[in-house]
Amino acid sequence: MKAALVTSFDSAPRYVEAPEPVASGDAPMVVDVVAAGLHPRVRSQAEGSHYTSDGVLPLVPGVDGVGRGSDGELRYFVLPDTTAGSMADRIAIDPRRSVVLPPDSDTLAVAAGMNPAMSSWVALRRRVELPAGAHVLVLGATGSAGRLAVQVARLLGAEQVVAAGRDAARLALLPGLGATDVVRLSGDADEDADHLGAAASDVDIVLDYLWGAPTAAAMTSVVTRRSDRGKPLTWVEIGSVAGPAAAIPSAALRAARLQLVGSGQGSVSTREIVAELPALAQHLTDGTLTDGTLAVDPRPVPLRDVERVWAEPDRDGRRTVLVPAA
Repeated sequence: MKAALVTSFDSAPRYVEAPEPVASGDAPMVVDVVAAGLHPRVRSQAEGSHYTSDGVLPLVPGVDGVGRGSDGELRYFVLPDTTAGSMADRIAIDPRRSVVLPPDSDTLAVAAGMNPAMSSWVALRRRVELPAGAHVLVLGATGSAGRLAVQVARLLGAEQVVAAGRDAARLALLPGLGATDVVRLSGDADEDADHLGAAASDVDIVLDYLWGAPTAAAMTSVVTRRSDRGKPLTWVEIGSVAGPAAAIPSAALRAARLQLVGSGQGSVSTREIVAELPALAQHLTDGTLTDGTLAVDPRPVPLRDVERVWAEPDRDGRRTVLVPAA
């Protein structure tokens, strides 16, 4: 069979011959891979930069995907930390870490959408309590995960969602996906913090995909402008596209009822993540949302082209999905 193979953390995977997967006690089901998303999480896995990386090479990248078993059923599956990832013709999976999909499912949409949507879905279902009628700020709302976070927050009961991001064209689309207000970020941390403080000072929850200097400045601005500093504010760190570290001023933590929470692999158990798969998969496969659709835009690419497309950014917000040859 064929697979993408990472042999160096400094270079893109190559399309090579690979051994057939073997069913085992931990992974007793072999499935034909139908589609596997090229998520930022997958790129960091292949670079050895993800916080779960153990530095072992070679590896086949891919953390999830859609596959078809010998019984003909389609499954969305999530893999454990492994060197045998989903970017291959076939993969051995643990069916307990999967959910059966309807036979007419849009497999590309599921492969493109489950991973980015899961970040906010799990955060709001497992890491924090979303009060009825909550106000939410999404920092980094113009990325694939952030755009879905706007929709997930509304789906799960948020009354208002402030969407903040740098891409003006993508930001303009977010009111149609549930955002009640938008903030254009310029890249100047202080200027952006001032705008965020004005628009989102009284939110209940922040879903943060940025971190770094923008978060440090924004947090101070939001906290100091709250009309009621005794009102709880939960800041959920999900991504770090703006930097891996943020110098949070101590005053921001002392001057308001603020708590910092991380959401990701480790802070949420595998059991908890798997428990959320059926409901999220249902929303992606039937397209239901309280006032729209869970918008994902897959860009299918043959697996054989993995080396060529590896470093390309998602175009126009589309998520690259690698499709093994028939």
